[in-house]
Amino acid sequence: MRTERVGFAVSGSFCTHEQVLKALEKLAAVYETVIPIASEASAFTDTRFGTSEDLLERLEDLTGQEVLCDIPSVEPIGPKKLLDVLVIAPATGNTIAKLANGIADTTVTMAAKSHLRNGRPVVVAVSSNDGLSAGARNIGELLVRKNYYFVPFGQDNAAAKPCSLVADFGKIPETVDAALQGEQLQPVLLR
Repeated sequence: MRTERVGFAVSGSFCTHEQVLKALEKLAAVYETVIPIASEASAFTDTRFGTSEDLLERLEDLTGQEVLCDIPSVEPIGPKKLLDVLVIAPATGNTIAKLANGIADTTVTMAAKSHLRNGRPVVVAVSSNDGLSAGARNIGELLVRKNYYFVPFGQDNAAAKPCSLVADFGKIPETVDAALQGEQLQPVLLR
């Protein structure tokens, strides 16, 4: 098993959680330490896609670690150098906007801010209904920033949702591997 320590932060976009959990399962089979992190919305909101209790239980079962789901629990990530790479999956338009604008007022954005202080990679798996409209500038901002690496993404339903973007969550393990080597997995844009 690989010894790099992976943080895995889950934000909203509840409809993608099943795909995200499959990617987490693959990572947990390769890396001996995967620390689950959940946004406040994911940790405490029940939706038609499942309960928050079920999500937290599954995150803990897959990783063998307690889920970090508040700002005080993730703040030490940077000072204590707890992670080698941080994955944000799904990364909602809201989370991406906050990262692009230096706002660290949620568990996930604070985890990223704390982790980035050490110049270590953050892997972003976008899932946003406005990625090609209001959210485009924020995605563009992170694409050109040092230490941000994107899971390849594309339009998920161009006819019905022409502005919606979603990552290929199955490529998270490959993107993590590339990011740990300081490389962006290519191609970034999927057809």
